[in-house]
Formats: sequence, C-alpha cells, structure tokens
Amino acid sequence: MAFNQEEFISQLSGLTVMELVGLTKALEDKWGVKAAPVAAAAAPATNAGPAAVVEEKTEFTVVLKGGGANKIGVIKVVREVTGLGLKDAKDLVDGAPKDVKAGINKTEATEIEKKLKDAGAEVEVK
Repeated sequence: MAFNQEEFISQLSGLTVMELVGLTKALEDKWGVKAAPVAAAAAPATNAGPAAVVEEKTEFTVVLKGGGANKIGVIKVVREVTGLGLKDAKDLVDGAPKDVKAGINKTEATEIEKKLKDAGAEVEVK
C-alpha cells in the first residue's frame, strides 16, 4: 500500500483541535519525542478548518519548593525580590512550597530563580 500524502493531509484537515491534540500526544508517546510549537507565521491562514495557534507563555510564577540549608540567605533573597518584611518573608520560606512571585515575565522569573538557587533554595518556575 503506497502512502498518499494528499489523502493524509485531507484527513488531518477534518480533525477537531482536540483530536489533533490527542494525535500529537499519541505520536509523542509512540516515538518518545516532544512536538515543538510551530511559529504562527507558518500556520496556514485559511478558513477551511479550525487552526490551533500555540502561543508562547508570557507570564510565569516562581515557586519556592524548599528553603534549603541556608534558610537565612533564602529569606534575604525573598525579601529583596518581593519587598516583604522580615516576618512575612520568613513565613513564606517556612511555609514552602509557596509562590514567591506570580505573573512576571520570563527574564524576571529566571533572575529570581537564579538568586534563590544561589542562596540554596529549591525553586521551580511555572
């Protein structure tokens, strides 16, 4: 059986966004790969069917997972990046996991993550 590319593309065009997401997931699982987002300029601008536009994430949240061995250093960094007082910063570190800062851009999130890791904290950026 020969592969008919035109027929395959035609069948894909008839899928809903949710069906395409499921197909993508199945292919990722089958081959052990991760599909990279496609640039919006590369997407066809037709009204033939639903088009899924993958937007790059613009807002990030820095989550303190744990204070680490140098809790005092971590509290200092939390105070610096959040503007909290000593007691509030200590409570945030003691109550980990907690959001340190939310709704920030990628650059700021990366800077905060680096400062906290350098101080010995366990950090995650979402």
